[in-house]
Amino acid sequence: MEDKLKAAVALRNADKAEEAKMMLFELYEQNAGDAELLYQLAWTHDVLGLERVAVPFYEKSLALGLPSEQRVGALLGLGSTYRTLGEYEKSKGLLMQAVQEYPENKEFPAFLAMTLHNLGEHSQAMELLLKLLAETSADEGIRSYSKAISYYSDKLEQVWD
Repeated sequence: MEDKLKAAVALRNADKAEEAKMMLFELYEQNAGDAELLYQLAWTHDVLGLERVAVPFYEKSLALGLPSEQRVGALLGLGSTYRTLGEYEKSKGLLMQAVQEYPENKEFPAFLAMTLHNLGEHSQAMELLLKLLAETSADEGIRSYSKAISYYSDKLEQVWD
């Protein structure tokens, strides 16, 4: 199974997601309880723009347990997919969990900020993005003002006299 799974992933990565999906479904018929296979099925459906179909595959793969690297991808994929489907509260909850679980992974706050924007929580979204920018930017101008950007990130509505 492992070789076929790798071949399917290679197909998806080569912009042949429909072929990958067919190969993955062949594997699924005999391995419906394999968490990594379910994750790859979810990801492939996402690539094909079939987000609603992807959701149960993501959910089941996470419920069954994935190694850390795949868990990170599944949490991000599912959280982002919930957002694109308008399931903002589910997206927020899952992405907040991911931020707690993987604080070193900077992609989670970025996607959480998008969800917070969708929920009208603009100040919190901006705070996350500004802190992320201050922490991760390689731009010399941003780096030289990173302390100020971080300081003001949660004071956007404050006015000083």
